[in-house]
This record gives sequence, structure tokens and C-alpha cells, in this order.
Amino acid sequence: MFWFFFRSINRMANQSNQRAIQLILQYAKQLRTKVPGDFDPILSAIGDAKVVMIGEASHGTHEFYDNRAELTKRLIKEKGFTVLACEADWPCAWKVNQWVKGVSTNEKNAEEALGEFLRFPRWMWRNKVVQEFITWLKAHNEMVKDRKQKTGFYGIDLYSLQASRDEVIKYLEKVDGELAKKAKKNYGCFDRYPTEESYGYSSALGLSLGCEKEAITILKQMLAKHASTMAQNKSQDDYDDSFYAMENAKIVKEAEKYYRHMFEGGEITWNIRDTHMVECLQDLLKHIGDGAKAVIWAHNSHLGDGRETESKRSKEVNIGQLVRQRFGLENTFNIGFTTYTGSVTAADSWDMDPEFKRVKPSLKDSHEYLLHEALITSDTKNAKSHLASNGQYYLLFRSNSKQQEDTNSISKELNDLLHEKRLERAIGVIYRPNTERQSHYFDAHLSTQFDCVIHIETTTALEPLETHPQWIQGKTDHVPDTFPMNV
Repeated sequence: MFWFFFRSINRMANQSNQRAIQLILQYAKQLRTKVPGDFDPILSAIGDAKVVMIGEASHGTHEFYDNRAELTKRLIKEKGFTVLACEADWPCAWKVNQWVKGVSTNEKNAEEALGEFLRFPRWMWRNKVVQEFITWLKAHNEMVKDRKQKTGFYGIDLYSLQASRDEVIKYLEKVDGELAKKAKKNYGCFDRYPTEESYGYSSALGLSLGCEKEAITILKQMLAKHASTMAQNKSQDDYDDSFYAMENAKIVKEAEKYYRHMFEGGEITWNIRDTHMVECLQDLLKHIGDGAKAVIWAHNSHLGDGRETESKRSKEVNIGQLVRQRFGLENTFNIGFTTYTGSVTAADSWDMDPEFKRVKPSLKDSHEYLLHEALITSDTKNAKSHLASNGQYYLLFRSNSKQQEDTNSISKELNDLLHEKRLERAIGVIYRPNTERQSHYFDAHLSTQFDCVIHIETTTALEPLETHPQWIQGKTDHVPDTFPMNV
């Protein structure tokens, strides 16, 4: 009886997958990174969106970074996006921002502009693709006469507690000596803790009263200070410096809360972090002014709508969900990435050096495996052989252009089939192949989690600016897969 039941379930699942593969072959669009026209349907689907989110299925994959950079260039050039908000520390990214806008001339090149990214994982931003992209961005901005139309590079994460409090004090020492003294006194509360983690540990064990009150006090003062600055007839540099300092004060307050709860785990710290990133984004758009539009670079797990994943059960919220809720679905667009196999730059544990690692073929009950099967079918049956030429293609699930929705770009039937719950892989800065099912997979409804998914069949590891011996050795030892059969 049970055997017959499960056999029936498996038969229906197989039929569903086969139909999905047929539709993927019909609606998939080839993607060649250096052929700009291949991005045209995505640009059309984005329409007049105010916020475009472009994810990554790992923090160490060349193709994710490369395609994201190329698409972002077009959004900047053709649709006037002036904010690039990244899953990066605010003070480190601000140095890049000042360099690409031509405000700072202290840095000779892109590598020096990325010099503040010293904290693990350095390769996430200090890598060849980002280096090339910000070099392009600086050249682009030099052609833009109106300073407000220059595109900035910003970090919206909150890990930089110590660096941000130092930046607040440094700013106040220039503009308000008395408030600088107050900030030093209040922020001095953190001096008892050598690291942010030790602060969290002491708070979790009840070994200290923490510094919440002190962080809130200075934030209130900085908010008032910024409001006063904005009310005065000052230069754009003064406004930007004040805004930068105010956001650092917000980070101190939010980071204090994050590290105080970090050992509790679960949705508490995740929600603190993602909510902060969205609020920082909103502050940026307000600061830039009317008509400002933003691209966000972050991991799929942050940008795919959390309500369409198992995160919903744990009451986690993420950037993708909050952006859709706060800006309206029609004003947003989010793009995710998937891969079947390849290599990745990642570490074994936190604070360890990066390694060149092999990515295991995706599990059979995953979205990645289904997208892989479609590609294999395309090759073996020659049904759509152009898809198999480089192993890159994408699917559109939603469009802000009503005209596009009426064409053959989007299939409701395919959307329904890809809304079925399957596994999805997420590799962060840590990759543990031996426990991959437990460590890196979660349930997701792909077609409503994202508006578009780009599939890269066989990926390659992102090249860090600093190549560690074990990374070089791993690359040397790596035997590349043979697309498409991986033999």
C-alpha cells in the first residue's frame, strides 16, 4: 500500500520535472556575458524599477560576479542608476566611493581604493572582477559632469562596529570638539572588549551591562547634528561627510545590538542585519535625492524573497522581502544565480585563508539539478543547442513591462512548476562539501523567490587579489569538468 503511494508520488514528480524541462527549453534565453544584447530581455523586464537586486549563489564565484558587473554597467549607462549598495562594510566601501567619484585622489588605482577591506573575507571585495568594475566606474563617472549623477559605491552591512565608532569620532574632531569629547567618553564603553565577538560573548553571559545606552545617546546627537548641517548652506562635501558620519553612528547602534544577540543565533541577528541594510539603502536614496535608483549586490539568501523559502517558518525577513514590501513589487526586480558544479573560492571556517574548492554536483531534488537536466536535454536532443554552447542561460518569471508579459518571454505554467518546493544551494564564505546537504541547502519556491534566475552550469573560482598558497595549489590540482556530461 505504502509502496504504491510513494511510487505514485515519484511518478507525478517525474512528470512534473519533465514538463518543466520542456518549458525551460522553450523559454530559456542564452547568456553570453560579453554580448550586451543577451541582457536586453532582462533590461526590458526591469522596466522603471527603482531598486534592482542582483544576487550570487556563493561569495566566491567568478561568473556570478562577472555577469552581475556587466548587467550593472548597463543599468548605470542606460537606466541612470546612481547607487550601488553592497553587502560590504560602510567605512571600507566609502573609501571606494570617494575614489570612483573623484573626491579622493590619495589612491593611485583600484587596488589601493579597495585597501580598507582587511577583515575576513577579504576576497569578497578584493578580487579581480571588483577591481576591474570600479576601474570602469571611475572612468564612467569622469564623463559625468553633474556630481549628483555620478554613481557611488556603498557598503550597507553593519559588522564595522569598531571602525564606525572611530569614524564618528574622527569626523566630530573636525567639526565639533565638545561633541567629540562626549562621543569618546560614550564609545569608550567598548574599549573593555578587544573584539566585537568578545563584546557579544560578555553580553550573552551577563558579564557586563553592555554599551547600548551609550551607542543610542551618540546616535541621537549625530542625527541632530546632521539635520543641522543639512539646514545650512554648505557644500556637497560637507553634506556627504555629515551623512557618512551619521550612518556610522547608526551602524554602531545596530552593530551593538547585533553582537549583543549574536550567540542567540536564529532569526534575531539575521533580522537585525537585513533590516539595517534596507534602512541604510533607504537613507542613501533619500540622501541622493529625487529620482535616485539603486542596484544591490548581495547573496541570494539576502535578495531572494524570504517568504518564498523555509525562512518563512523561522520568521526571518530579508532584503528581498523588505524591499518588495517597502518599495512595491512593481518598483523592484530581483535576480538570482544558480550553478550545477565547478569551483569556488571559500574557506573551511571563519577567519581562515581562502581555498580553491571543487563544488559538488547539485543534489537531484534541487532546482539546480532541474536546470542542469534541461541543459543536458538541450545538448543531447539538439532541441536548443545554442543554450549548451557555453552553459549559461536565464529564465524570466516576472516583468515590469506588461507588453513583455504578453510575449513568449514568460510562462505561467513554467512559473507554477518552478514554484514547487525544491532544494536550493547557498554557499557563503564557508564551503563544507562533506556536510553539504545540512550546511548549504534549504527549501525554496524559485519562481516567486526571484523575478529572474541566471543558471551557470559549470562555474569557476573567483580570483582574489591576494592569492594564498593553498588557493594556488588547489587551482593547480583542480581537474576541470567537461561540459556538459561532467566526465
